[in-house]
Amino acid sequence: MAHAELSVEPIDANFSLKDKIYDSLKQAITSMNIYADDAELRLDERRLSEKLEISRTPVREALARLEQEGLVHIVPRRGVYIVRKTKQEILEMILVWAALESMAARLISENATDQEIASLRKLFATFKGEEVQGHIDEYSETNIQFHQAILKLSCCELLWKTAENLFIHMRSIRARTISEDDRAKRSIIDHMHIIEALEARDANLAERLVREHTLNLGAHIKKHVEYLE
Repeated sequence: MAHAELSVEPIDANFSLKDKIYDSLKQAITSMNIYADDAELRLDERRLSEKLEISRTPVREALARLEQEGLVHIVPRRGVYIVRKTKQEILEMILVWAALESMAARLISENATDQEIASLRKLFATFKGEEVQGHIDEYSETNIQFHQAILKLSCCELLWKTAENLFIHMRSIRARTISEDDRAKRSIIDHMHIIEALEARDANLAERLVREHTLNLGAHIKKHVEYLE
């Protein structure tokens, strides 16, 4: 079985090269499920330069920048590795995410337009609770889009940029756990209740439901997840 590995595209030389390489690699890492069993965490500098169709020096510089952000770890004479967090680190991230996203829900309740809130409901138009498990990959991506949308609809740039630093790990751990313990079916029910609270402009309820939804992910990981140890 082929390993899940980084998918990068050649760089357009018309853009600022260093920034473009950095953005391309960061996007590729963010889009990858780094907690999958078959995730290929070692990055080959030579292969990356070949895929990007550039020399290895700017790739090395971009990787050094990603290491400063904690996304990769460079091991001398061994290679570059995408960083996985420990179980305790993930649980702490979930606490922070719950605080950020629940505040975002409050801001949406108070400030978002009806059309913006309606866009959240449209994300789930093709899913029914009993059918989610049969379309788990598609639902997993929609689930991630929902949580991103909550943050961005807050219209608080610092809030969602702060959350963005956690996104690679939150995205991957949500994708890994969504099929476990009937979480997908419960997830879509939670989302509908959140949307209803937002539509009713009930800021207290929306804030509480979003916080509880994320903390339930933490409770599941704490009780059932052993592959993060």
